[in-house]
Amino acid sequence: MSVTTSDAFVAAAESIATNAHQGQVDKLGADYIDHPRRVAENFSDPLARATAWLHDVLEDTDISPSDLLAAGIPGGVVEAVHLLTRTEEVSDSAYYAAIRANPIALAVKRADIADNLAEWRVAQLASDDRERLADKYAGALAALD
Repeated sequence: MSVTTSDAFVAAAESIATNAHQGQVDKLGADYIDHPRRVAENFSDPLARATAWLHDVLEDTDISPSDLLAAGIPGGVVEAVHLLTRTEEVSDSAYYAAIRANPIALAVKRADIADNLAEWRVAQLASDDRERLADKYAGALAALD
């Protein structure tokens, strides 16, 4: 895969995520796109970087895996993004098992959790939200090991 090709699909992933999350805010009221951006900054590998940009797109917007493929996003990225997408049909144990089996999804999920638990972010939450998130992500991290 050429540098130009990987640059193109990472740029496409960034553009898709930026457009898809436009107007969304996080729990602190900040632009939501800042979260995928921070997660993506953890990766130099283009497949992981594109996955990081897109990791919440299927879950939080009306974009489908077919839309991503049609936009030139590689199948491996779409597969990892799909695995990172929570659905009611998939149990927690199956969700985490599938992520553990995909190295890109696993790396992005760990970076996602690390960003969600970043001290500077958590410190701005109410104490009950901090406790709830600490418990939630401790369980997630244990399930990923």
